[in-house]
Order: sequence, then C-alpha cells, then structure tokens
Amino acid sequence: MIRKPFIAGNWKMYKTGAEAREFIERFRPLVKSWDRAQVALAVSALSLPEAVKAAEGSQLLIGAQNTHWATEGAFTGEISGAMIKAAGGQVVIIGHSERRLLFGETDGWVAKKLAAALDFGLLPIVCVGETLQDRDMGRTFNVLANQLTGGLAGLSDQALRDIVLAYEPVWAIGTGVTATVEQAQEAQAFIRGRLSRQFNPEAAGAVRLVYGGSVKPDNAQALLSQPDIDGALVGGASLSPDSFAEIVNLVG
Repeated sequence: MIRKPFIAGNWKMYKTGAEAREFIERFRPLVKSWDRAQVALAVSALSLPEAVKAAEGSQLLIGAQNTHWATEGAFTGEISGAMIKAAGGQVVIIGHSERRLLFGETDGWVAKKLAAALDFGLLPIVCVGETLQDRDMGRTFNVLANQLTGGLAGLSDQALRDIVLAYEPVWAIGTGVTATVEQAQEAQAFIRGRLSRQFNPEAAGAVRLVYGGSVKPDNAQALLSQPDIDGALVGGASLSPDSFAEIVNLVG
C-alpha cells in the first residue's frame, strides 16, 4: 500500500510570529518538490496567524502543538480546535511526550483531544513512545500497546486513516541520541501490527507512521528507508530552514 510520506517540524517554544514568517519565506524556495511528501510545521499558538499568512500559496501545512477537547469554556491558557481552525491552522500535535510528562496528559485526554481535532477537520499527529526506564525494563511494547488502546479509544476504522501516528522514544527527544534504524523499525512494525488487531487491517495498513527523536539530515535517510516509517516528526533540526529542507528533500 502506497502511503504519502509526512514530514512535520515541531518548533516547541521557539520563534515569534516575525521569526516564523522569516523562516517560511526562506524555507519555501529550498524545497525541491512539494509533491514528494506532505510537509507541516507545528508552531506556537501566538505564531499561527503569521505562519499561515507566510505559507499562503504553498502546500505547506501549518498547525498547533496542542489543543483542548472543548470548543470553549473555563480552561485558562488552553486553545480549542475551533481557535486553531479560525487562525488558519490545519494540523495539531496531540499527546507529545513533553505534554504527558511535564503537564500530566493522560491517554484519556489524548482520546478526547483526538476526537475534537477530527471534529474540527484538523489533521492530528498523535504521539506515542516509551521512556528510557520503560525500555531498559523491557516494557516498550506494553507501553505502546496501552497508549494505542487508550489514546485511540473510540476511533473508527475510517478515522484511523485520517490521522498520523508518531513514534517518539522519550529517551531520544532532544538528547542527540537517536534510536537505531532497527529499534525504530521494530517499534513501528509493532505499532502497525497492534493497529491491525485494534482496527481493520486495511485501515492499519493505510495509516501513516512517522518517527521522531533527534531526527537530523544525517540520519533521516536511513530512517525513512524503513518499510514502516512513513516520515518524521522533527524537533531541533526543524528550527533551521536549511536543515529542515534537507530532510524534506530526502523523500522520494
């Protein structure tokens, strides 16, 4: 089954609106072909309008790094899918390990956020992954299975096709340590196999699985060549237009 590669940058708490605009203006001409992959940037909520404006006329998708499941309400500091959509956002990251570890997000929250994002027509990037302690204790597959069961609870076979799943081993995020190609492929194959039992096998074969965790131009090619790795969720290397474009241009 042919799955269009997906490359997304997660800027985390970096770049003002003006910096986002400058980045996108420099980045767009560096991409050799926009047809090879679907490309997205998850920017800060305050940078969304400027980033969306800078991406106009291109196939670059702009999105947010988090959302709430409610449309509106007394949730100080949160943003809703309706707000993201109104600002022109098309994509949203859900369940990133930093949200789970630093802000207490649970698999139940992930499931509610995922349902809300789909209701608003956003493309959700749902993150799963184990900590170093989990891996050292041989719990990687148990952790992934629990995250998939809880985080995708209530999702239909058809809706599964409309999301992107990002495997991000927590021990490789921002550490400079990348999972080996074999470790990444093994985890991705497990995820697809688990999805085949949790959902219709055809839907499991159609969903895009991407890898995240210290992805850089010098390791992206090997990772992207694996049968169950359909793209990348890029952190630090997405902060430079040159390095992010280099990764995008490796596809195809």
